[in-house]
Amino acid sequence: MLRPVKPNAPKKEFGQHFLVDENILGVIGRLAELQRDDVVLEIGPGEGVLTRYLAQRVAHVHAVEIDASLAPHLEGIGDNVDVSFGDALRLDLRGDATKLVANLPYNVATPIIAESLDGLPEIALWCVMVQREVADRLFAQPRTKAYGAVSVLVQLVCERTGFHPVSRTVFRPPPNVDSALVAFRRIGLPDDFARLKRVVTAAFAHRRKTLPNSVELSGVAGRAEAAAALAAVGLEPTARAEELTPPDFVALAEALGQ
Repeated sequence: MLRPVKPNAPKKEFGQHFLVDENILGVIGRLAELQRDDVVLEIGPGEGVLTRYLAQRVAHVHAVEIDASLAPHLEGIGDNVDVSFGDALRLDLRGDATKLVANLPYNVATPIIAESLDGLPEIALWCVMVQREVADRLFAQPRTKAYGAVSVLVQLVCERTGFHPVSRTVFRPPPNVDSALVAFRRIGLPDDFARLKRVVTAAFAHRRKTLPNSVELSGVAGRAEAAAALAAVGLEPTARAEELTPPDFVALAEALGQ
């Protein structure tokens, strides 16, 4: 019989807010569409509340935790769980997992999602707990304050399948911001996504500037080249990044490539 392990003190540098209310687990299971033969990648398992739930319902769980002091909480969860310690943004996470289900650390949630779109092409479904602001940003519409580079990239690859607001009380310590569960499914990956990502990131790098100026400042293309590419796809050279739809960015990247 395993001995009880004392709760860890959450570390601010890792953006830790441990999941402690098990009532939310059923919502995660539903939005993640868990099946007995699933192989799941979990980033930031913390003290293992979600990990245990997943282990009882899927074939295998690959858990990645940056904080090695949490090892005692993650030992003995099940023979179908393996735990790797390290920075998820630096480790090679490619493998057989087809779902990413996680309470993502707040300070790395956006880059993890953005990098997983093409970095983990085997992932077919995401179900992630993130700040409400991040959740709203993922599927924000053009010409809104929340719309940004990650909105474009996620919407070019995925469609949203679920959304659920989450109370601050499900975490220890309770965060100072609202949270939400958001689920989305892969629908495809545009050609030359790495280059497209560079164009989108450059376009939004200087939001107050026109797109040609922002692209030039980011070193992706010259201002005149970007203005000509905008004209080639039927857009004004004075356009700003937040005015373009995700398909507009695909057309823009293709025009710049020519």
